Amino acid sequence: MSKRGARVTVRPAASAPGAASAEDTLVRCFNELRDDLVSTLFYLLGNAEDAQDAAQETFMKCWRARLSLPEIQNLRAWIFRVGLNTAKDLQRSAWHRRARPLVGDQVMRLSQHAPPQDALEHEESLEQVRRAILELRQEEKEVFLLRQNGDLTYEQIAELRNSPVGTVKTQMRSALQKLRKVLT
Repeated sequence: MSKRGARVTVRPAASAPGAASAEDTLVRCFNELRDDLVSTLFYLLGNAEDAQDAAQETFMKCWRARLSLPEIQNLRAWIFRVGLNTAKDLQRSAWHRRARPLVGDQVMRLSQHAPPQDALEHEESLEQVRRAILELRQEEKEVFLLRQNGDLTYEQIAELRNSPVGTVKTQMRSALQKLRKVLT
């Protein structure tokens, strides 16, 4: 049974002194960055349902590894790394390879109060950005989304990807140049 779009509302049971606070911290941090994570996963996986499933699986993986939380220096970066790895696992699965990604207004819906002409222009711009992001090379897409959606520094991204900071900056620069070309 899938709980797509549902917020994580797990309330951990206190098992040891300090354990509940680490678990509460994980749940709180995950809930705070969930929308950014799902948006990032959407661009990596190509559709909203897979992104929601990957986010849910990401939380479960993080939850199972909660005993290692005191050793984690940057919880936000760690959750995004688990999310990216989950997305890569899903991309490698046979089911995902057969499924065709759906592109459209799955993630960002327009306000019903916008004038029709403004709404149409806004939707066209969003679609152009979505297509441009989907056309980036995988490493450029990851770096761009981690920086923009994940709000991570270049150093944090480099650590997550096991790459030199210079490589991450080069990939970001390349992604931005490609996006600018498409959008101008």
